Amino acid sequence: MTDQQPPAEPPTEQKDPLRRSRTSGAWVAVVAAAVLLILLVVFIAQNTQDVHLSFLSWDGSTPLSVALLIAAVIGIALTAVVGSLRILQLRRRVHHTRR
Repeated sequence: MTDQQPPAEPPTEQKDPLRRSRTSGAWVAVVAAAVLLILLVVFIAQNTQDVHLSFLSWDGSTPLSVALLIAAVIGIALTAVVGSLRILQLRRRVHHTRR
């Protein structure tokens, strides 16, 4: 006769003392923001030569870093607007299909 043991019970889940929390997420965000800020300051310091800009009726000169940062911010803003509109469109579609 063979000795059969009952199947082992699945291990109970114990709370991980090092689990993620809002505080740890905020800390990671602060560190990432600090690194990006340092990189931004280095970028601005290395690109101080003036460039001449013309757009429609606007004409002037500004440091290269400022011109590039303004272009990046405008690009981010346009992307955020288009993305937000798409999210709203999808939410409306889901809301109408649930009815």
